[in-house]
Amino acid sequence: MDKKQKISGAMFLITIGIVYGDIGTSPMYVMKSILEGNGGIQHVDQDFIIGSLSLVIWTITLLTTIKYVLIAMKADNHGEGGIFSLYALIRNYGKWLIIPTIIGGAALLADGVLTPAVTVTTAVEGLRSIASVNELLGPTYHKVVIITLVIIAALFMVQRVGTSKIGKAFGPVMLIWFLFLGIGGILKIASFPMVLSAINPLYAIRVLFSPNNKVGFMILGSVFLATTGAEALYSDMGHVGRNNVYISWPFVKACLILNYLGQGAWIINNQGSAELAAVEDMNPFFMMLPGAMRPFAILLGAAAAIIASQALITGSFTLVSEAINLDLLPHLEIRYPSDTKGQLYISTVNHILWAGCSLVVLYFKSGSRIESAYGLAITLTMLMTTMLISIYLRHVRKQAILSWLVLLVFGVIEVIFFISSLGKLMVGGYVTVIITLILLSLMVIWYRGTQIENTYNTKLHFGDFVDNLEALHEDDDIPLLANNLVFLDGDRDFETIDRDILYSIFDKDPKRADAYWFVNVTILDKPREMYYKVETYGTNYIFRVKLYLGFKLSPRINVYLRQIVRDLQETGELPKQDKKYSIYGASTVGSFKFCIIHKTVSSKSELSAPDERLLLFKNAIRTAAGSRVAWYGLDTSTVITENVPLIPGYESREEKITRQE
Repeated sequence: MDKKQKISGAMFLITIGIVYGDIGTSPMYVMKSILEGNGGIQHVDQDFIIGSLSLVIWTITLLTTIKYVLIAMKADNHGEGGIFSLYALIRNYGKWLIIPTIIGGAALLADGVLTPAVTVTTAVEGLRSIASVNELLGPTYHKVVIITLVIIAALFMVQRVGTSKIGKAFGPVMLIWFLFLGIGGILKIASFPMVLSAINPLYAIRVLFSPNNKVGFMILGSVFLATTGAEALYSDMGHVGRNNVYISWPFVKACLILNYLGQGAWIINNQGSAELAAVEDMNPFFMMLPGAMRPFAILLGAAAAIIASQALITGSFTLVSEAINLDLLPHLEIRYPSDTKGQLYISTVNHILWAGCSLVVLYFKSGSRIESAYGLAITLTMLMTTMLISIYLRHVRKQAILSWLVLLVFGVIEVIFFISSLGKLMVGGYVTVIITLILLSLMVIWYRGTQIENTYNTKLHFGDFVDNLEALHEDDDIPLLANNLVFLDGDRDFETIDRDILYSIFDKDPKRADAYWFVNVTILDKPREMYYKVETYGTNYIFRVKLYLGFKLSPRINVYLRQIVRDLQETGELPKQDKKYSIYGASTVGSFKFCIIHKTVSSKSELSAPDERLLLFKNAIRTAAGSRVAWYGLDTSTVITENVPLIPGYESREEKITRQE
């Protein structure tokens, strides 16, 4: 049975541990943000609190339950979710769809930087609700920042063990967390049952226009924080399977709403309290608990904050992997700690997120200041996802009416949320904008650079050059370069070949070999399956090889090729090669040389200045992303690296120069 179809108690725990960390920690800061935005607990009344709670409940219901759980999660790409996976399903329905995709993807990755910072910092600041600890921490933020940085460092260091193992460890903790949220909320609701009237959506509408709401529609900037994690829920679907989300979400949602209602009941019972108003960074989530319970709540909240960060980190790994497959980002080394392809680890992304989170904590220093930057990115991502879902429903599912309903209803809601979040732009939101623009620039450069390269990439019919290869192969006047000369070929089609490979063989110092190998590597969905296909063109010296490797296998091309050589020698398709001298004794498998071609921009190219600079940037990104030699497992092999101009320069023009006496 497919992984996504399995439903069990163990998978329920893993799902709780991996998927819901971000949205599960929102009760720690949503009501706090709403209160601060309205002037504090001394400036709120019953109607305002019930209306605010109604906004929170219906925001979670509309955006998380209906949009993501019931609609978006059905738009999966072989079990994988997320904005890039969604784009892969609909990209043939309009070239313009790449625009909302890269905007939404960049914004979501930016959110992956901010989430660990805001959740861990807020949890650590909960220590201030304990008087003795507050004295120990002192009036400055230094000790809180240090503790936060240590926790974040530990979190990113354990990523390499894999999300399955982390999920098994985090699942029981998150189960306790959600039970704690739900039970804590129920106990406070009992003190003011009228708070249950917040389920009526009329209160949500009424509070937007209430004179007691001092920020008007801008309150939605704080309310929206209750849904952060919904997009990550969609992205993490491939880690646990859609059905496990369906089973676990009702439980999670019930616990969240109960806790929000409990906080609301406590605030109403304590409205106007001068004593509470004097508490620095007063957080109703912690303050509503009995004093003896707060240390436990803080420790549990810190654990939940770590898991909240985990949800965004694993989602970021998935997003980057999908972006690589769509050629929106450079190829990065991906590791699969378990035998499930959806559970992956990308060290480069892990290190970048780690550095970004740490810098955000050092810059803002407090959770309330980070909250100002939080939420803006995710509203933008949700809006872009809504656009793509509407296209999916219209063209793939053939549900035109539902498509327009989704675009109209959720589009309007999310535009309102986005505008309200812009109110935080100058007090911290600019950091989100900067991070998003950096990531967006990387994707635009890579995508546009690939388009330019493809425009000038020339494919030749391979069959037209078989005779030339035969002549070179038999030309004893040219010294033998290697028994086996291997080119790593991007073409999956046996009929065509990149012109630059043939240029390297014939024009750039003719390369004679006993056997010419053109190898293409395809990564399979199964973890350890491996096989190959070969085309010889009726010769015993030309081999076009398609190498299929399971995603858990390292692409050690040199090792696999030696096995293929022996196979072909046993079938008689490849003559035995005489290798007399070796520390392992004589062998019938000769020497190998691998040729890797780097396409560069000629200093005399005819590109426009912007396109030339863009390609130079792309080459810089490619270099920073890592060596192709290492990825193909050729570190210990003899590698020839050649630079060829991507685009012919002036030397390609047929211009005549005349001689003067």
